[in-house]
Amino acid sequence: MKSIAINGYGTIGKRVADAVSAQNDMKVIGVSKTKPDFEARMAVNKDYDLYIAIPEREKLFDQAGIEIAGTVDEMIQDADIVVDCTPGNVGPENLEKYKKIGVKAIYQGGEDHDLTGLSFNSFSNYDDSFGADYSRVVSCNTTGLTRSLKPIDDLCGIKKVRAVMVRRGGDPVQVNKGPINAIVPNPPTVPSHHGPDLKTVMDGVDITTLALLVPTTLMHQHNLMVELENDVAIDDVIDTFENRSRVLLLNASEGLSSTAEFMEYAKELGRSRNDLFEIPIWKESLNIVDGELFYMQAVHQESDVVPENVDAIRAMLELESDNEKSIAKTNKAMNIL
Repeated sequence: MKSIAINGYGTIGKRVADAVSAQNDMKVIGVSKTKPDFEARMAVNKDYDLYIAIPEREKLFDQAGIEIAGTVDEMIQDADIVVDCTPGNVGPENLEKYKKIGVKAIYQGGEDHDLTGLSFNSFSNYDDSFGADYSRVVSCNTTGLTRSLKPIDDLCGIKKVRAVMVRRGGDPVQVNKGPINAIVPNPPTVPSHHGPDLKTVMDGVDITTLALLVPTTLMHQHNLMVELENDVAIDDVIDTFENRSRVLLLNASEGLSSTAEFMEYAKELGRSRNDLFEIPIWKESLNIVDGELFYMQAVHQESDVVPENVDAIRAMLELESDNEKSIAKTNKAMNIL
């Protein structure tokens, strides 16, 4: 049973903590917070040992009646690996701390690839991070792209990808972010960063992306145009997606014509926090015209990278050498379809 520390108990960190707790080969030994907010209180209520990232704020936690177990420095001393879910601006500083102590660490997609020199996706490059000291799970959007593009590449090869990323303005809790009554090019230059990020886990893919911010908090949405290397029937594409875990083919005709309805679907699945770990693809959007595959998908930005973090732990701690076995273990523990 390996010991996992979660540095940063926010949108991603709290979900990773719960996902790790569901596994039978790893355990959470602590989570960290910078302030005594409701998430800190909920962490203690869930029996997670809570550590503080800023020692000078210990008195604030005492005043709030939130029990702490110590500091982050003390938490990571006992960890086999740290899952760093802290804001992007503290990543480099934390890395120096991890190296000094000699503990492995996993970063999130908010950090640049150059921080670790290694990025991770469960399906496309699991072996690259096997036994590694430091790696980075790619962003929610890149994870979504990889989930659907990798099986297509395996099926018939990819000549070129063009993708339009329609991004949420902020997460539901981020009341101070996002456009209210506008569509914002993000960035106004082309290409966006999503293509280069994909190349860190799918080496050699030819992809160009552009992105927009829109006034929604629920999900991202992707519009993909994929030039195929070899001829393939649309039924073969459908079969490939239907047999690939963490991808869902859903029908707009069944009342699932929008991201809002995808979130309602997650509620009906009984998911904690309404999480949709899988990447839903509108089945009706799948079409091949003159050797080019078209489809539309959505990404629940709060949760799709969570199972990848669990698989990254297994790879880096050498708990499982076969990526499909790790994926199956994670899926079963998290009830992923």
